[in-house]
Amino acid sequence: MTLLNAPGYDERRENRNRNLLIGSAALLVLIAVVGVAGFVLGHGWFFTNLRAEHRVNEFFDAIQAKNYDGAYAIWMNDPAWQQHPAKYDYNLKRFTEDWTTDSPVNGPIVNHHVDISKTDGTGAFGTGIIVAVRVNGDHKLFMWYQKSDGTLTYPAPHILDY
Repeated sequence: MTLLNAPGYDERRENRNRNLLIGSAALLVLIAVVGVAGFVLGHGWFFTNLRAEHRVNEFFDAIQAKNYDGAYAIWMNDPAWQQHPAKYDYNLKRFTEDWTTDSPVNGPIVNHHVDISKTDGTGAFGTGIIVAVRVNGDHKLFMWYQKSDGTLTYPAPHILDY
């Protein structure tokens, strides 16, 4: 093929190429917006901390409902903990005392709201997530979600400024 006998103009091909280019650009913009929005709203890049926030929310739902067995199962990330209670040094009796009579909010937990979360710890993606929870309207609690095993810890190693 020489320059003098180049193929003719193909309108369908040009339209397809233009549409692919526009679609690719729109997809890149959407990915960037979702990634940054998750960070700005306090839920981690690309909303990656939502799983930990949901777990902490389930925990406080169980505490509010006075379902301490269920809350303990969430805390230890072991739904079958009753089959091997001796496995844990932190037993249900102590856990129940810590979240009732020795509660960090000095009384029963009657409402809660998960505010924000932040990945923390060593490594590129952190070893855990700090989840900020507002309990009984004005008490801020900072829970630690361990990524490696899904367990919860209170207090978190840091507090969040928000």
